[in-house]
Amino acid sequence: MQEPFDVLVNGVVYSVFPEEKDVYTIFKAGVEFGKIEKDTENLWMKLDPETELPMFNDDPEVNNIGKAIVNYVPEPDEEEDEDEDFE
Repeated sequence: MQEPFDVLVNGVVYSVFPEEKDVYTIFKAGVEFGKIEKDTENLWMKLDPETELPMFNDDPEVNNIGKAIVNYVPEPDEEEDEDEDFE
């Protein structure tokens, strides 16, 4: 499973915690923002906090977080540490 990581979107740091395929729990400035799910490459949906069903509304903030997740590249040091664990 992928390790948690941070992304910067419009000057705000979001902490991203991968949950399952294409589902992430997001924290905005240390406070839980909610879960988001990838629908298509450019469309992301926030999940209802009670039912975890997708909320079908166009939220630019959620889409921008999703784009940052897709574009995220782990730091080289993080990958080296993971490789050492398998030796």
